[in-house]
Amino acid sequence: MMERLVNATPWPLVRESLRLMRVDRPIGTWLLLWPSLWGLVAAQNGTPDLRLIVIFLVGAFVMRSAGCVANDLADRRFDAEVARCKDRPLAAGRISVGAAKGLLFILLGVAFLLALMLGALAFKLCFVGAFLAVSYPFTKRFLDAPQLYMGAAFGWGVIIAWAEASGEVHLAAWLFFGATLAWAAGYDTIYAMMDRPDDLRIGVRSSAILFGERVVLGVGVLYGVMLVLLLAAGVQSGVGWGYFGALMVVQGHLSWQLYRLHQGRAEEMLGLFLSNRWTGLIVLLGLGLR
Repeated sequence: MMERLVNATPWPLVRESLRLMRVDRPIGTWLLLWPSLWGLVAAQNGTPDLRLIVIFLVGAFVMRSAGCVANDLADRRFDAEVARCKDRPLAAGRISVGAAKGLLFILLGVAFLLALMLGALAFKLCFVGAFLAVSYPFTKRFLDAPQLYMGAAFGWGVIIAWAEASGEVHLAAWLFFGATLAWAAGYDTIYAMMDRPDDLRIGVRSSAILFGERVVLGVGVLYGVMLVLLLAAGVQSGVGWGYFGALMVVQGHLSWQLYRLHQGRAEEMLGLFLSNRWTGLIVLLGLGLR
């Protein structure tokens, strides 16, 4: 639906700006939002404040959009050499670098206004999150597993949310953060499988290249770490029985992903990656069952 709305936008600059923000592909917003909501629900014993939910929902959309713009600005020359990315607005020349920089400035400005609505501790932590989001694209030049850095960027919302909800950052928040880091690194490795031949050719690094023929094992270890940390976070948070039942469902879903990944069908990689929107939702529903 969102793709149709974006494609139907009559003004070229607006349409390409929306594409640059990936409004037509909302999966990233969901993957960024779920961990933040985990933090809110866990820190507030299953009954998060509606105002905070709205702030973090809008914040996830804005920061995911900003991250996408920053990514395409950093990778615009690489993207032109990658089959899946060569039609992106910057790589294809449908929007100027100046316009993209202006859009990034606006998005970060909106994020700053949202941060002003939070308490002092959460406000300060927002700057760390913004730095992680904007700097991530450059890690692909020197880190063999930039997906781990991306995982930290996606998981930082847990830290901000917990700080805002409780006024401190509990050990459970760091466990949820670590779980998100491992989870995001795992699913983004699957995503990177689609670009592995092009990345090898142009010299971009990724965990999909690092793991090589052992990619199933690598993703399996990351997903295993995620489950262990989610279990520990639940114990630390004093969650109800429903959460541990939800983790059993998550384990089954992740096992299915690994099985399909083992089949090695390139056409399935995107679907496996997209299926992680349900993983985050299942964990959230489990946290809400008290």
